[in-house]
Amino acid sequence: MSVNQPSFEGEDRKSGRNGGKSSKRNGNTVSILMLGDVVGRPGRRAVREHLAGVRKKLGVDAVIANGENAAAGIGITPATAKELFTSGVDFITTGNHVWRHREVLPYLDQEVRLIRPRNYPPGAPGRGYGVFQIREGVRIGVLNLQGRVFMDPVDCPFRSADSLLKEVVMGRDLQGIIVDFHAEATSEKVAMGFHLDGRVSAVLGTHTHIPTADGRVLPGGTAYQTDIGMTGCYDSVIGMRSEGIIERFLTCLPRKFEPVHGNGMLTGALVRLDAKTGRCQEIRPLRRGAGLPETDYSKT
Repeated sequence: MSVNQPSFEGEDRKSGRNGGKSSKRNGNTVSILMLGDVVGRPGRRAVREHLAGVRKKLGVDAVIANGENAAAGIGITPATAKELFTSGVDFITTGNHVWRHREVLPYLDQEVRLIRPRNYPPGAPGRGYGVFQIREGVRIGVLNLQGRVFMDPVDCPFRSADSLLKEVVMGRDLQGIIVDFHAEATSEKVAMGFHLDGRVSAVLGTHTHIPTADGRVLPGGTAYQTDIGMTGCYDSVIGMRSEGIIERFLTCLPRKFEPVHGNGMLTGALVRLDAKTGRCQEIRPLRRGAGLPETDYSKT
């Protein structure tokens, strides 16, 4: 296996499968693109149409995507996960909707490149943490956590992160750690950012589907953004047809949410890390496609 192709290992097992394409950047820097919640067909199409060009232009070493809404707007299936991998995604995180389609449950145990929040109780399928090697001597950990405020009760995400970071130390065991914090409350997300500052490379929020403007590097060297946005169709209410959502707000009656099928936008955050310490040097938003104003990624 070439050292220029990511290899993957889970919390309890290893795999020799290769990930996507790597870049030819300065060996002292690692560039990782994290895509916000991929929602339905428009999100998958945006990944397929735009990701290869973004990887090449920005010199991205690896791509992580939250895929918990990849299948018809809610949940993920083995087929939609494989489609994202084929389109150039190296690693998939998820969230509270990961359990929607039962056929994914055994796949979570089999596929080390797909993880679910680590703070689910013992016995839940899959794992909440994985590692991939970008090149020789550069291994990156990915930790998936789920919030508890305004969400289903799960184990404490703060203590779950602490228990892992007692065993895995950035700069010693790994050259970087990316955290996908899938949570509703902005206060909980900000608190997690400061709680993990200096111990991980980035804390990037998902779940609310709207990109926030607070991307920054915290004092300890950890990149932070409350929500990196939705990879999907923004001519919608967070990926769903607006008519049904509005009717539910007006009447307070149950209404099935229907995903839209318009043009999608690739949305996320690019973080650049020191390859030795794992500390973040830069975080910048990424938007490419139809929907919100595109970011200027013509300069690297």
